[in-house]
Amino acid sequence: MEYFEFLNKSVTPYHTVEALKTLLETQNGENTRFFERGGALIAIRLPKQICSDSRFRIALAHTDFPTLKITPNPDSSAAGVRTLHPEIYGSPLFTSWLDRDLGYAGLLAYELGGNLETKLIRGDKLFRIPQLAVHLNRGVNQEGLKVNPQTDLNALWTSIGGKERFVDALQSELPAGARLLDFDIQLFDAQPAQFGGFENEWIYSGRLDNLSSCHAIAEAFKNAAPLEKDFTVAAFINNEEVGSETREGAGSNFLKSTLEEILSSFTSQTSERACERPLSSRLAESFALSIDMAHACHPNFVQKHESNHAPVLGGGVVLKVNSQKRYASDVFSNARFKLICEQNNIPYQTFVMRNDMPCGSTVGPAISASLGIPTVDIGEPMLSMHSIREMTDVADHEKMTRLLLAFWK
Repeated sequence: MEYFEFLNKSVTPYHTVEALKTLLETQNGENTRFFERGGALIAIRLPKQICSDSRFRIALAHTDFPTLKITPNPDSSAAGVRTLHPEIYGSPLFTSWLDRDLGYAGLLAYELGGNLETKLIRGDKLFRIPQLAVHLNRGVNQEGLKVNPQTDLNALWTSIGGKERFVDALQSELPAGARLLDFDIQLFDAQPAQFGGFENEWIYSGRLDNLSSCHAIAEAFKNAAPLEKDFTVAAFINNEEVGSETREGAGSNFLKSTLEEILSSFTSQTSERACERPLSSRLAESFALSIDMAHACHPNFVQKHESNHAPVLGGGVVLKVNSQKRYASDVFSNARFKLICEQNNIPYQTFVMRNDMPCGSTVGPAISASLGIPTVDIGEPMLSMHSIREMTDVADHEKMTRLLLAFWK
């Protein structure tokens, strides 16, 4: 299944970008442009004609996910074992990382012949963070497991007597004569994606937040025909899980500068003055879908949801609304989203956070504010969000993909 292959390959944002390019370039032609910045990617399909009425139809998702990143000097040893010390990225559910088969992957930066080079790697060994046995933690089932992220998440990677340092293992990935300068390596759930449930109606996988959204966008983009006048834009942004204020994030100039570049290249090729309409004016009349996963109501904890706004697995695309503007959705963008759903027979449901609980956010508010573009926040319902292994519904992914195809129709 292509979707599972994508999930299994996308073990870091850098790998996600490579997997997206592979998926999208199968339909690459003269009318499609790609722009890459680290762990972020923007794909733009040009319209059949550009004119003063040409606008942008943008779908956004993020390529990153909560994880454990290996620190620059990670090595320690105790009890006959060498361990690696990680730094927390985002807000992972700590307990879910225990007793798991963990892979490692990322980007290496090195010097060779005076030149700076990079290499994407994925190790073929498995590491582990073992949980303390119940016999040595007698109250764990009554009091709950408490994980100290500084002391309890060191990953066991080899026995004493093996490689001296983890950096030596990374060095061995490089060409002869190369010198490792730096690395961005993270751990990931090594278990492959698979179907679950008695009817195979669910998907179990790591990184569904937000690779599921990335895949839906890419799948729809691949199958959508060029629009008559509007630009089709798929934006895959990095670093949402840590606030988006990076050069690859939603708070950067990446998307805006890319749109400026593509528009400038078109208007310079035409003599029609009407085509020189500024970007800001076009964006104000454009539309963006900010797509990130949504909290499905947990059957064992229904009290954690606002009773009238509790999305369920299999119930359709989730519209996310928040009066504190943690989501970009507003009355205008909500109405437009609902109209697309109704015209294409796509079921949707609405999520509102309880007043006594804080609300998360997405790339939507940052993009909407910086571009001045009407934006709606939507997503697929899921369980176990930010666990190392998450859960969604097959039908909801299909509905999200259909929504995107309708958006770009």
